[in-house]
Amino acid sequence: MPNQEKPRFSMALTGDSFITTRISCYNEPDFTELFDLIRNQDFGFTNLEVLLNDYKGIPAAESGGTYAGAPTALAKEIKWAGFHMVSRANNHSLDYSYEGLRITSRTLDEYGISHAGVGETLAEARSPAYMDFPFGRVALLSASSTFASWGRAGDSRADFQGRPGLSPLRYVTKYHLTAEQINSLRQIESALGLRQIKERLKASGFTKPEEDTEFSFLGLQFVESDVPGIHSEPNEKDVREIVKWIKDARRQADWVLFSLHAHEAQLERELPAEFIVTFARKCVDAGVDVFVGHGPHVLRGIEIYKGKPIFYSLGNFIFQNDLVYKHPQEIYDRYSLPLDATPADIYDTRSKNDTVGFPSDPAYWESVLAVVVFEDRSPKRIDLFPLTLGFGKPRPQRGRPFLARGEEAVRILRRLQGLSEPFGTAIEIEGEKGIIRI
Repeated sequence: MPNQEKPRFSMALTGDSFITTRISCYNEPDFTELFDLIRNQDFGFTNLEVLLNDYKGIPAAESGGTYAGAPTALAKEIKWAGFHMVSRANNHSLDYSYEGLRITSRTLDEYGISHAGVGETLAEARSPAYMDFPFGRVALLSASSTFASWGRAGDSRADFQGRPGLSPLRYVTKYHLTAEQINSLRQIESALGLRQIKERLKASGFTKPEEDTEFSFLGLQFVESDVPGIHSEPNEKDVREIVKWIKDARRQADWVLFSLHAHEAQLERELPAEFIVTFARKCVDAGVDVFVGHGPHVLRGIEIYKGKPIFYSLGNFIFQNDLVYKHPQEIYDRYSLPLDATPADIYDTRSKNDTVGFPSDPAYWESVLAVVVFEDRSPKRIDLFPLTLGFGKPRPQRGRPFLARGEEAVRILRRLQGLSEPFGTAIEIEGEKGIIRI
């Protein structure tokens, strides 16, 4: 390994960066100290949840929520923040179709920011991005389980082109019910005439026959079980393909980082869906050093699996989704706004003047910066710095991260303690910082 005299290596890891305005101009102490902290680490990572496309590209008929366009000049802000590599696979990757995706790729390349998770073909989207440092080589792989179906990349063939898009992690959700409960659904299906439609599709070869213990209804899969419940598992083909590339990266890099964007949850939004836990552990088994989750915009627990950290969600890092400068007509239609409406009308309408949704819930405006410290190539400690993004502040000022202080810092860390306990992870609180010793 290069620079054998440096056995210590540190990674600064954050969640979603939904950045739409310049931030380097601000100078509040708790703001500048945070970014000094990131830049003082050997390596910085974030999930880039916007398109740096100057709002160019044909807008998709359906977006990931907000149409996440942003100025290309914000690549300079990402670099200023201390981020060397960014993940790209998320539900906004194709908000501006293929052109928006390509403009963002070119912009990041021009600024020397390495990125992973999207590409001109599925193989390119799956493959690792690399970045070299005096202390070694880092590989980043990125995938998303939350996406529009048309947004996933496709393989090329010898006789046909591939499809641009993101690296997908599909999954199957099965709803377990008792035999009596499933029989009730069958009766409803027959009463509505849906059974007749299903049989016609089967006869035409468009659907597969169901097993005796399985039943599909309104697009959902039900399984006979003694105990009702909701269970999910990752798509085997996607896992197989992703694991192949992880093993490739393991042989090509000193450190391997995997990023998953996933909104999916159990009944509580802070609890990752079963398939996410299964997948994260498979990634570590394949050779990942650190698994970073993001997507639900809230914190989720931390697991130390076989000595490697799994962050199920680091929450929001920069969250300026109410400061997007331009939107296509579809989002105005979504909120029944007239043709002369403005972006501020969108934000006021969907949040009912900040009384519902993201602006009304403090959980979306609290997160952590995780610094993973490696010694002799193994993670030995994780420092957790609680962050506040300005809940309750005016729209132009909220969404930027600050180091949380005092009681607020301790409260955020205690909440993360509670979320991590089910995974057997102990977080010590020392002043305004959390520590996990591995």
